[in-house]
Amino acid sequence: MKHCQICKTKRALVRKINGEPLCRDCFFASLEEEVHATIQKNNMFPKKHTRVAIGASGGKDSTALVHILSSLNKKHGYGLDLHLLSIDEGISPYRDDSLKTVRENSETYSLPLTVLSYKELFGWTLDEIVQKTGPKQSCMYCGALRRQALDRGASLIGAEILVTGHNADDIAETLLLNFIRGDIRRLHTCGASATLGSSEIVPRAKPFKYTTQKEIVLYAYLKKLDYFSTECSYATDSARGDVRTLIQKLNTLDLQTVHNTVVSAERIFVPEKDKRRKCGKCNAVSAGELCHVCALIDGLSP
Repeated sequence: MKHCQICKTKRALVRKINGEPLCRDCFFASLEEEVHATIQKNNMFPKKHTRVAIGASGGKDSTALVHILSSLNKKHGYGLDLHLLSIDEGISPYRDDSLKTVRENSETYSLPLTVLSYKELFGWTLDEIVQKTGPKQSCMYCGALRRQALDRGASLIGAEILVTGHNADDIAETLLLNFIRGDIRRLHTCGASATLGSSEIVPRAKPFKYTTQKEIVLYAYLKKLDYFSTECSYATDSARGDVRTLIQKLNTLDLQTVHNTVVSAERIFVPEKDKRRKCGKCNAVSAGELCHVCALIDGLSP
């Protein structure tokens, strides 16, 4: 029987991605302290009494993030004013069920919750967009609209920082997608632990940047966290799903594939050539006359 590599007394039940055998309690503590180290290393919360918006979808990643940030906030005295921010994309019945989980977590952790919808912000639900364009472009539309919705929501509640539950696997997927699409401008930002804000955009941070999806799933399961586990009904039709499958296959050959991809993304620097300005329609930051979201929405009109 193998014993935990940290406490040396309890039976090892789980194995970290680096091969370290741990008991359940030491696994919890190890993962939480790794997240704390990521926060400290990247100076994500430089001052106390900072209002932080947590992007909450009700899924395993954001639910684990809410739990861990709430715990670390108390344990290490971050002094953060945590708020939950959820986006209703208008995917029925998928989002209806997940929002129920978000509201339950809001009560569990005694955190205020703000919910904004695509319909009220952009005039379309994702279901309506898919009816118009077909499912193949669903993730492209949803990603663009969701980014802006989170930005606008964070500004609305007066947040100084927006944190999301993007994990190491998510970042690896996004990096490969940007390579495939030739989106050079986003290669640097997708690998950043935190992004700089501006007068229009609240800065973002990713406390789970070095934490793998498998470890988050295991943490949430063993902690018995209340999360929504059903996959989005449009996910199987997306290019991201194909990239995810590829990364999973590569990771079976080398467990460091995801980690190495994330570290590689940190070393990519792409100079910003386009002068940023405001969208002529919604005032969001844009490289052209219209921001990407407004261009997409305009394209839906007959």
